[in-house]
Amino acid sequence: MKLDKGKRIVGADRAAVSESFAERYASGESIRSLAAESGRSYGFVQSVLKDAGVTFRSRGGARTSQKAESLSGEPDATS
Repeated sequence: MKLDKGKRIVGADRAAVSESFAERYASGESIRSLAAESGRSYGFVQSVLKDAGVTFRSRGGARTSQKAESLSGEPDATS
């Protein structure tokens, strides 16, 4: 969903954007990818998600320890 840059999104339009962003964020999309796809800023997307009551994930997503993988050849089970 491409949004006009700089255009105020209010009322029913903001509710629709909020619902769409919240669903997509909950399914695993990042704030950065939502911002890039919509043509809006990271801050705008984060603000809309916050208004929607979204619980934010911790930074960086799911990652494995590079050191543990290189030693055992398998992802670190403690990460």
